[in-house]
Amino acid sequence: MRVSLLQCDIVWEHKNANWLFYESLLSGLAGKTDLAVLPEMCTTGFTMHPEPLAETMDGETITAFKRMAAGFGLAIAGTFIGKEGDQCYNRAFFIQPDGQVDFYDKKHLFRMGDEGLHYTAGKEKTIVPYLGWNIRLSVCYDLRFPVWLRNVQNDYDLLLVMGNWPESRQHVWNSLLTARALENQAFVCGVNRVGTDANGLVYAGGSMLINAYGTILTEEQQDGVRVQTLNLDLEELHRFRQKFPVWKDADPFAFIS
Repeated sequence: MRVSLLQCDIVWEHKNANWLFYESLLSGLAGKTDLAVLPEMCTTGFTMHPEPLAETMDGETITAFKRMAAGFGLAIAGTFIGKEGDQCYNRAFFIQPDGQVDFYDKKHLFRMGDEGLHYTAGKEKTIVPYLGWNIRLSVCYDLRFPVWLRNVQNDYDLLLVMGNWPESRQHVWNSLLTARALENQAFVCGVNRVGTDANGLVYAGGSMLINAYGTILTEEQQDGVRVQTLNLDLEELHRFRQKFPVWKDADPFAFIS
């Protein structure tokens, strides 16, 4: 499966400008990739003003990305500000070319940024079947919580981590992405934004794709706006899991939310 990491700057709280930019990038990937992964809150930036920007699943954002997925023949993953009733969520989406949409609501809300005062935490994990792969969705701060992301009995093959992870904690981002790949014997794809947001936070990117051996497959210089596409081998992953089946000795546990 071909996976493209779209590391981008984000125009603050300006959905239309961001849609147009992503469409220009995605159009160039038609026929060249199977999955394009965008950063967290890719249409607004990591804002704590969700109410005027929140949308339902049949709103403009999902409609726009469904059109792009169908038109360019690829799946698209990212997060946006979703709404159910009077609750707002940092909602990850996975849109397939045939129009199927799966979503995941971020469980671990960033305490230090007061995210929990403005958004409701999700409770359910989401694993999406796509092209023979099982793909787990997660969002930014989730990366710090290995129990939540534990790959029980090889439930997933690829973990997506869509982030707005500031430059000041770049080493943590790099280290945790690698740790999640090693401990879960899975590919891990972390896509982060670049630029400076309206709160003055600086983001240095560092988007990367890591295999189950902990090897970083993306280029070493990872700052700035860039698109990287890699071809992942599922059979190679299966062979590694059979040859070195550490998952069989994992400690059983029950997750209590």
